[in-house]
Amino acid sequence: MSAQAQVDAWLARLAGERHASVHTVDGYRRDLTKLLRWMEAQGVDRFDALDAHGMRGFVATQHRGGLSPKSLQRLLSSCRSLFRHLTREGLLAHDPLAGVRGPKVHRKLPQVLDVDEAAQLVEAPGEGALNLRDRAMLELFYSSGLRLSELTGLHWLDLNLEAGEVRVLGKGAKTRIVPVGRHAVAALHALGEAEGMTPEQPVFKGRGGAPISQRAVQLRLKTLALQLGMPKRVHPHLLRHTFASHMLESSGDLRAVQELLGHADIATTQIYTHLDFQHLARVYDAAHPRARRKP
Repeated sequence: MSAQAQVDAWLARLAGERHASVHTVDGYRRDLTKLLRWMEAQGVDRFDALDAHGMRGFVATQHRGGLSPKSLQRLLSSCRSLFRHLTREGLLAHDPLAGVRGPKVHRKLPQVLDVDEAAQLVEAPGEGALNLRDRAMLELFYSSGLRLSELTGLHWLDLNLEAGEVRVLGKGAKTRIVPVGRHAVAALHALGEAEGMTPEQPVFKGRGGAPISQRAVQLRLKTLALQLGMPKRVHPHLLRHTFASHMLESSGDLRAVQELLGHADIATTQIYTHLDFQHLARVYDAAHPRARRKP
């Protein structure tokens, strides 16, 4: 089987058996197309002809072509995922990327809202059906730390408002139960009473009663932030970051925050420990008489 055919088969398996999103599959395809084109230029048509020396040359070529360290790391991650699959299936005797490392990436900490800013956003004044929907949407975002796709895909049957819970379908078609705070429950009750709580109906509706689009949610958040004069760029994932940061700040329980966010790997969640330290450092600098560290 050719390298191209092996890539096509793996991508089809990702979409079918592993329920990877269209965006995820497209990302892998773009990355692996870079590898296939490089192999073609080298006169190589099989993955088992690759070795660590050759793959270092591939990385160097992409770097010289202007690919950033972050993009190079993602490219290598895509290649590693494919090679691990081929090795497990007995189609590859060794991993050509064994011992190959990409350039170090300076990890930028996500921006978050402080508690007062979060309250200002979710309690934005307004009247009418649109305000009811926006209030419930924002309260649930901040209350439960949902991904944008999880929020827009919610139906009333996914909510148990009496128990204060929501069932969400996350990445990889994995389901998890997340608590819903009392303010979010109240806002959802108000929305349901105004629009009806038919189990099969979407919680947050767009035009024609269809589920609200992800783009519409992004635009509503941007509009609300501008109306409130908020200096930060407000977007759906900012509320997820804010939820995680505030939860860790209050509880210190990294594993619990991992479960709430639906992260498969706790390393993904560990970035919020750095955010927590930043908060502690600010408190220290403000309170300790001999702190006053230079930035």
